[in-house]
Amino acid sequence: MWKEKFIDYLRYEKNYSSLTEISYFNDIIQFEEFIKAKDENLALISVDSDIVRTWIGSLIEVGFKTSSVNRKLSSLKSFYKFLTKSGIIEKNPVKSVSGPKLNSKIPSFVSEKQMDEILDDENNFSDDFTGVRNQLLIEILYLTGMRRAELLSLKDSDIDLTSCTIRVTGKGNRQRLIPFSDLTKEKLQKYIRVRDKEIENKSTFLFVKEDGNAMYPKLVYKIINNHLKSISTLSKKSPHVLRHSFATAMLNNGAEINSIKELMGHSSLSSTEIYTHVTFEEMKKTYQNAHPRANK
Repeated sequence: MWKEKFIDYLRYEKNYSSLTEISYFNDIIQFEEFIKAKDENLALISVDSDIVRTWIGSLIEVGFKTSSVNRKLSSLKSFYKFLTKSGIIEKNPVKSVSGPKLNSKIPSFVSEKQMDEILDDENNFSDDFTGVRNQLLIEILYLTGMRRAELLSLKDSDIDLTSCTIRVTGKGNRQRLIPFSDLTKEKLQKYIRVRDKEIENKSTFLFVKEDGNAMYPKLVYKIINNHLKSISTLSKKSPHVLRHSFATAMLNNGAEINSIKELMGHSSLSSTEIYTHVTFEEMKKTYQNAHPRANK
């Protein structure tokens, strides 16, 4: 009975989709079957936090992914929160229960040497508008660490060729200034010169298509993916990989993590700290490959 009332609550008060309702219902049924197998006298309204933790442990033991376990726990938390608010139970047995931590994945990145090979090889880019644009686009992403959406929103007015800075508008419309080198300045000037000469009726955005309209996310992905294809060891070949590559290169060359945080537009340092794990993993590989007793 309480299960059905909970589904009505999800449907009419929370406006959840039918798929979410089914998912929540199945999770609760699964938990109920688990507690009944442990003790026939147990009911959903009489469990404690220990039995919930035991259930979580059993899910992990049989091979459920961490994300799936946390989703099931989320279903239980919603269910028991509903029972508590409805006055059906006094104490919420799931309130203090935490799910297993998600394993932090080490971001994919391109090494400095590999990026040099991509950007400096004249055979990788044609001399026409498309080639000049694509080379600059990849270089800007790698040299600034900006997001794809931030790149696509750049306008000519955001580029200051005198001070060699780019004004980037990030999440929450927060703006930051990112410096660039004299070499990048030359490439920017070349691109703008070629673009203005060859493209008519262009939009106000810095990077445009051959017809003058603004570029779109899938096109940027296609360009990056095409130029990273030669790196067989790279698991991902997306624009975001260049953002990871920027941060890793900066750390490897002695930049302070707080400076990298500001350049990347992260709201908290924890988002930037993942890159310290990347550089540590690389250092560990170098040690294991180089030291004669590392693997003994």
